Amino acid sequence: MSAVLRAGVRGDGPCPCGSGATFARCCEPVLDGAPADSAEALMRSRFTAFVLGDEDHLFRTWHPRTRPPGPFCHPGTRWTRLEIHEVVEDGASRERGAPGRGLPGQGEAVVEFTAYCTTSDLRGRRVEDALHERSLFRRRGDRWVYVEAVEG
Repeated sequence: MSAVLRAGVRGDGPCPCGSGATFARCCEPVLDGAPADSAEALMRSRFTAFVLGDEDHLFRTWHPRTRPPGPFCHPGTRWTRLEIHEVVEDGASRERGAPGRGLPGQGEAVVEFTAYCTTSDLRGRRVEDALHERSLFRRRGDRWVYVEAVEG
């Protein structure tokens, strides 16, 4: 296991995505370029990239047709926690407390999540905030990529 610090995260420490695994066994290999095993694994690695400010990973894992110009990370936002509610991959739903809605096609997946953060309000005070989203992921070759937020 790697003990190298990456923006304050140790390889043998807990992964920022909240999976319960160590960073070295969870998101670190994906951040280092290994393909994610699933859309959920990619979602977790993207959350971790926001935590660490890893713009390169966010760029590489965003579908080129929907990727906005960077930068993707806002320096005043600190991502604190991720909850995965539901994963629907190729028509098979793995629920996490939410009913199945909208089955993706072959090589697609939808991940519903809430990501929590602290940020500054218009008066410069730190406030708690959350982003709830159903995200569409698509396979491009042997890799999952984030496409866009979807209705649902």
